[in-house]
Amino acid sequence: MLAAGLADGSNEANNYADTSGYVARNNPLRIDFPDTIMTEPNFWQPLAFDVLITQNGIPLEETTQTFLGVNWREVTPFALNKPTSNTIALDPGGPPQLGTATDQDFKNQAIEVVAFSALLDPSQSEMIDISPGALLNNPLGTNTGTGRALNPVTGEAYVPNLVNHADYGRILAEFWADGPDSETPPGHWNTLHNEITDDPQFERRYLGTGELLDPLAWDVQAYLTINGAMHDAAIAAWTLKRQYDLARPVSMIRYLASKGQSSDPSGPSYSPEGIPLVTDLIEVITDSTIAEGQRHAHLSDHVGKIAVRAWAGEPGDIHNDVGGVAWITAADWLPYQKSTFVSPAFAAHISSHSTFSRASAEVMTLLTGSSFFPGGMGSFHFGAGEFLEFENGPSIDVTLQWASYYDAADQAGLSRLYGVIHIEADDWVLGSVLMHSAKPTICVTVR
Repeated sequence: MLAAGLADGSNEANNYADTSGYVARNNPLRIDFPDTIMTEPNFWQPLAFDVLITQNGIPLEETTQTFLGVNWREVTPFALNKPTSNTIALDPGGPPQLGTATDQDFKNQAIEVVAFSALLDPSQSEMIDISPGALLNNPLGTNTGTGRALNPVTGEAYVPNLVNHADYGRILAEFWADGPDSETPPGHWNTLHNEITDDPQFERRYLGTGELLDPLAWDVQAYLTINGAMHDAAIAAWTLKRQYDLARPVSMIRYLASKGQSSDPSGPSYSPEGIPLVTDLIEVITDSTIAEGQRHAHLSDHVGKIAVRAWAGEPGDIHNDVGGVAWITAADWLPYQKSTFVSPAFAAHISSHSTFSRASAEVMTLLTGSSFFPGGMGSFHFGAGEFLEFENGPSIDVTLQWASYYDAADQAGLSRLYGVIHIEADDWVLGSVLMHSAKPTICVTVR
């Protein structure tokens, strides 16, 4: 395996340096300045920081992002079919784009991102049931599941699990983020595998049948299979990221808003290239809305500009306060992420979280012979005020729960919408495509 890695096209001998000649089509967005200038708004824009924290938790001063992993499409897969050196066999297609037949879809998905951001204030949020009896069990490629009537393992009904919706969104965004100073998404699924196999109800039987395997035999087969799939998921995701080179929401929303609004030709700040207006979410700042006591009164210096009702950013005291949701200028809008990270250093489409996670769920299902967590319930608990890193939270105890590995995978993809660094089109469920297009042999025999 180590020898193969030196000759697989990753350029390991030269510290994985890019040999593709990629150059970003847009100049960097200085993240602490308002608005953005993009010559090609359908394409990725690097971010520039005074201080940047990398994916591995390394602080860098005055840094501009470069497209990490841009040459992964040239890597030889573990099992994935590739018709050429830099394409994959089953390409799900590109994202919506401005100025094309999918222009309105692009704008609608930008609106959806702002709407997710507007959910992230626990003081303004409703209670929702997040038990496996109420959420998930999604049809493939959707987030529309309504749970399961009964636990498929025990035959009993799931107990309701009521949480604050904003806490749920914030927990998802951070728990699945795997950004700076974390194990990254592939490592996250290795961690989940470890917890599953440590469960006293779990039996180490290959494909769920046959004789019990000793822990070493199981671990070697499981780790090889899971990480072989992660390897191919990276190739698939970054092949498409390089191919479609889509902008991140922070650039999309700031760019659209810089053009004005596209909903009312007779209204102020109209431009067909602007962002659509949505009452109580995306509005034009006017003389009437800045009047004393009105919703945009604190934005009086920005008449004619676009305001969004969204997460207001990191609080001054991250240990005791929350950013909350407020009316802010769209020019200053940020995703629900650390101010020293903001958005990953590579194009958006397709979501690597969705790809890694669905591939992992497929592997765990095949490897264990069941799509369900031991006992039909996987969970992770978060104590009130003890988990969130860049603001206080959650406001009350939260326990995430999943019946199946697919539920957890879908939630990982959904987390990137709550974290507002992907649009819906990025959340393709590519992992199932990966595993079903792969060669059938996925394990080694250990003696």
